[in-house]
Amino acid sequence: MKRYCQTLDLKADPELIARYRKAHSQPEMWQEIIDGIRQVGILEMEIYILGSRLFMIVETPDDFDWDTAMARLATLPRQAEWEAYTSRFQSVAPGQTSNEKWQMMERMFHLYEKS
Repeated sequence: MKRYCQTLDLKADPELIARYRKAHSQPEMWQEIIDGIRQVGILEMEIYILGSRLFMIVETPDDFDWDTAMARLATLPRQAEWEAYTSRFQSVAPGQTSNEKWQMMERMFHLYEKS
């Protein structure tokens, strides 16, 4: 399994952050977005928050190609609408796709095995 870790900053406004959190809650999350995420092969996606900083973990099968999947995801039902909606809460440029907004992180440490 592959794991991708990304980060994104929200606008530092407590009211907007509360609305962003609500938009991602189970009763409010758009089903088309969840369906699209699964359709491109993503097995699990989690978002964590600290203040206005988001951290996302995406788990995929070993044969997953990130660029191909993100290009496809951007064309699926309501994805562009979702990105436009959520961008009002995020510190991003207007019109950016999810792949452009979220910044891929580089792993710099793990529990090393001693030989």
